[in-house]
Amino acid sequence: QRERERQRERERGKMAHRLLRDREAEGWESAEFPIVCETCLGPNPYLRMTRAEFDKECKICTRPFTVFRWRPGQDARCKKTEICQTCARAKNVCQTCVLDLDYQVPVQVRDHALGEEATRLPQSEVNREYYVQNLEKSIASGEFDAQNKNRARPSELLSQLQRSGPMYHR
Repeated sequence: QRERERQRERERGKMAHRLLRDREAEGWESAEFPIVCETCLGPNPYLRMTRAEFDKECKICTRPFTVFRWRPGQDARCKKTEICQTCARAKNVCQTCVLDLDYQVPVQVRDHALGEEATRLPQSEVNREYYVQNLEKSIASGEFDAQNKNRARPSELLSQLQRSGPMYHR
């Protein structure tokens, strides 16, 4: 029983350490505005958007990020960001619908049409954190630019699949 109590105390110490961490030292992102497509913003140019810092973890890299919520129209459901800005910039996708920002098609379709391999994140948490930190540094320095990489060689298939205008009724 004493061993169980010691184990609980160790776990409490770990939780307290997590709460006391410095957000900037951890590299968590804090954003002012999301990276979203025109369809997700909706037809109304006046939006009321709420912002919750470090509210959820990214669906791709599992790091905390700033979540934005808004209603794109009167009868529309609430939308919110699902992935962090680092992953959105790396893949050139909308943070909400995770569709390509240029062609409005899923990322797998875009990668297949361009003949690219899908980038996979490392499985372990430490390696994933290291990979994302290096990705953030390369994006900040301007070495990595997913948007210009996609525009350099557009595919015939992508031009056929590309949406001509936003679909607000989604």
